[in-house]
Order: sequence, then structure tokens, then C-alpha cells
Amino acid sequence: MNRRHDIDALRVLAFGLLILYHVGMFYVADWGWHVKSAYQAEWLQLPMLLSNQWRMPLIFLISGLAVNFVWGKYAAGRFALRRTWRLLVPLVFGMAIVVPPQAYFEALEKGAIEPGFLDFMARYLTFGEFPANAWGGVEIATWTWNHLWYLPYLLCYTLVLIPLAMLVDGPAAGLRDAFRGLRRTWLVLVPIIPLMIYGLVIYPRFPYVSHALFDDWYAHAQYFTFFFYGFLIGRDSGIWTEFARLRKVSLLLAAGGFLMLLLARELFVVGAGTWSDLALAFVVFFNRWIWIVAVLGWGHYLLNRPMKWLPYATEAVYPWYILHQTITVVAGVYLSRLELGPVAEPLLLLLATLGGCLLLHEFVIRRVPLLRPLFGLSLRASPFASPPGRPRYAE
Repeated sequence: MNRRHDIDALRVLAFGLLILYHVGMFYVADWGWHVKSAYQAEWLQLPMLLSNQWRMPLIFLISGLAVNFVWGKYAAGRFALRRTWRLLVPLVFGMAIVVPPQAYFEALEKGAIEPGFLDFMARYLTFGEFPANAWGGVEIATWTWNHLWYLPYLLCYTLVLIPLAMLVDGPAAGLRDAFRGLRRTWLVLVPIIPLMIYGLVIYPRFPYVSHALFDDWYAHAQYFTFFFYGFLIGRDSGIWTEFARLRKVSLLLAAGGFLMLLLARELFVVGAGTWSDLALAFVVFFNRWIWIVAVLGWGHYLLNRPMKWLPYATEAVYPWYILHQTITVVAGVYLSRLELGPVAEPLLLLLATLGGCLLLHEFVIRRVPLLRPLFGLSLRASPFASPPGRPRYAE
């Protein structure tokens, strides 16, 4: 079975957008985050809003695709164990070692703790008490997962998907075939129907995406649906051909959808009435889905081919995802003390984040077998995951 290079590339680009987004969170005005720069810009709100409507749904959809690509290679129980190991080990390690610097600098800037990172870590690792609201993010016995919330969510969705996947392979195969058979307008409109129901029914009861796992029902409904969509799409050539065929139209509709979203945010208020709520839900989820349709279509059209950089980047995604936000926070705090200005500081922060991820992944994580599973990698490096420009084994 041929490898889908476009899905690998979209996964790399989606997580690259996530890294860029988190760097932007350090600078976007009026949006709360763990730490903030003195150089905040209101104009960042527009591009940040454009991408935050669909970037995480896209990541979960790609994650569902990834499950589909390996589904059937293992028995259900073994598959569950493999996925649990690959997601839970990096999560626990990340919460214990990678994430704490974020919590430390946030608590320090709030004045909730005294300076001294080693003392902080001694308390943190032994589940010591900290002042309430010392840092944002979900706590489990004072540990926090911050940006790693995606890992427990993905683990839960994968375990829930296993019995559903068995149904889709058997008595519910018609659901999969019907979804894959969507074409033209139906491919644009049908997938947003359940999303609109969530917006109308679940969102009023759980209006905040908390990343707290146990009370995040609106987020779960939305993210799991995109995850399930990815699994249903799979490698079906017909629906991928349709995504590519619609790529120009979907991109135009996506631009229009975002403009409609900006207008709807001014005209409609949640809870204002049945028709108002219905119109707002349609605009929000039409915009969200049509951007994903456009991304999948253009990705399949442009990226489904071997690229020298792709095998290395595919391996690097997981470690970079785990590392990036801690590097951004720590580098951001120290750079902000230098008062470099609103141009030099963001550029240096982006360079520090990318450079830090590259150096730690290339010269530490991928070269130390004991570290590799802690960052979601196999014990041994793939011969096809060499850095671009290095000799690789014959393909």
C-alpha cells in the first residue's frame, strides 16, 4: 500500500502552525496566556482567529486518518496497548519534566511563588501545595499538562473509537460508505450538521473549552467528531479526489466563510433566539469545516509525492510538539527582559523556539535510545528519517 505523503506533510504543517500560534499567543493583545510580552499587538487577533477556528479540528482529523491507516494491522487489544504506551508515557514524562518551567515562570510573574526553580521542582515533583491559580492549565495533584492536553484527549478518543471501528468494519459499514460517498454540496454541508447540534445543545451548557478532560463536553463532541471523520475518510480514493477537485471552490468559500464569521460575531449573540442561534451555528461550523476541506484538497493536490525533508520532519513532529511551548515560554521570559523592541523580540523568540526544538531533537532525543520513547519515538531510529541532505538507505 502506497504511503500517503500528503497526510504526513499536512501533519507536519498542522503542528508547525500550532508552534507558530503559540509564539503568537505571547504577543496577541487581550488574549490571556501563561506569560505575555510587553509588546502586544491587536492586529494579531485577526490571523490568530482565522486559524484557531480549524487548526485543532484539523489535527484531530489527521489523527483519525493516522488510526485508519494502521487499523487492521493489530488485534484490537494490542492496538489499544500500543496507543496507550505511545501517548501515556510522553504525557507523564512531559508533565513531570517538560511542562514545569512553564508553570514556574507563570507563577513567578503572578507573584505566587518566590524565585528558585530547584525549590519549585522539589515541591512540584513531590506534589507539594501551591497557591490557588498559581498557573493556568489542568492540574492533577498539582501537576499540569498545559499544551500537552492533546495527548490525553487523543488517548481517550482512540479507546472510544476501537469499538466504533469494529462496528464500521461490520454492521455499520454503510455509515462509512455513505460518508465516503459525499460529493459536491453534500460534502460541504452534511458534515457540519452534527457540529451545529453540538453548538446549539451542548455549547450553552459547557461554553468554555477547558482542556480539563472531565468537564469539556463541547470540546469532546467537536474534536471526537473530527477525529471520527478522519477515520471514516481513510484512504478512500473517491473522497480524496473530490477534495482535490473542490480545492479552488473550497478556498474561495473558506475566505467567504471567514468574512461571514467576522460579520456574525458582530450581529449575533449566543442565546438571542432560535433563528439567531441557528444562523450563528451555521456560520461558525461552515467556516470551520470548509477550511479543512480546502486544506485537505490542496494538500492532496500539491503534497502527495515524495519529498526529501518529509521523513525526517515526520519523525520530528512528536518531540517538537512536546518541547515547543516550554522553549517559547522560557525564551520569551528572558528575551522580554532585554527590551529588544516589537520586531527583534518576536523574531528572536521564533528562532529560539525552532532552533531549540531542532537542537534538542537532533542531538539529544533521537540519539539516546532511552529518551526516544519519552518523546513518542520508537527505540530505534528509522533509516528513512535522516536529516535532509544526509545519505539514506536505498528507498
